[in-house]
Amino acid sequence: MNGDVSYAGLATSLALVGVAAVISLWQRLGLERQILWAAARALVQLLLVGAALALVIEPGRPLVWSWLWVSAMVAYAGDVARRRAPEVPGVMALAVGAFAIAAVISLGVLFGFGVLPLEGRTLVPVAGMLVGNSMTATVLVARRLVEELRDKRDEVEARLALGQPSQQASTPYVRAALRSAVSPQIETTKATGLVFLPGAMTGLILAGVPPTQAVLVQAVVMFLILGSVATTAVVMALGLARRLFTSDHRLRWLPRSADVR
Repeated sequence: MNGDVSYAGLATSLALVGVAAVISLWQRLGLERQILWAAARALVQLLLVGAALALVIEPGRPLVWSWLWVSAMVAYAGDVARRRAPEVPGVMALAVGAFAIAAVISLGVLFGFGVLPLEGRTLVPVAGMLVGNSMTATVLVARRLVEELRDKRDEVEARLALGQPSQQASTPYVRAALRSAVSPQIETTKATGLVFLPGAMTGLILAGVPPTQAVLVQAVVMFLILGSVATTAVVMALGLARRLFTSDHRLRWLPRSADVR
């Protein structure tokens, strides 16, 4: 098997989407339209992205196009964070900065030390996994920190009244937010290989790559994701903690998401 999938095979796999729609009808979930729309939208997006990637990462194409693609991913991910957490002040700028810092560190290690060759075919997919997995943690830590400071405002203001600077007063809530954002990725990393086979490893094996080599690539990817998730979460948490307090160490008014919408 060479890993190639024909359009006939793609059409056949759509029967599985039909199974999900039938289950929704059977159990009267009312989700069948959403299931069909999600599958159709995903297919169109993947086909368009695949066609664009074929132009960007084909052999001989200047690497600058791949870097522009990565920059666009970072900017779009920042906008997604803004829409998912509208109650967080300045979340887009903080998210873009967090993604950029994580990319510099993670991609610098992988490509700077020659773990992977710096080519379009490696840069774009690796950066995509970095940003995609970090985005969820970034939104989670931002929302959790705002919730912690808003719901425990009396505690925070008591700490401030006792003379603690805003950085010290917010430390317990920053730590709680970071734990909630990073812990899921830690659990996923621990379960990799035993509970489930990750996508990168599965794809390589389906493409005919020897399992041992697929395992090495997957290990690199998992370590990349874990490091980038931790980096983006801590940059977002520390940056946001500074924004939520005034220069004279007073906690700003923090709205709820429903209030913003």
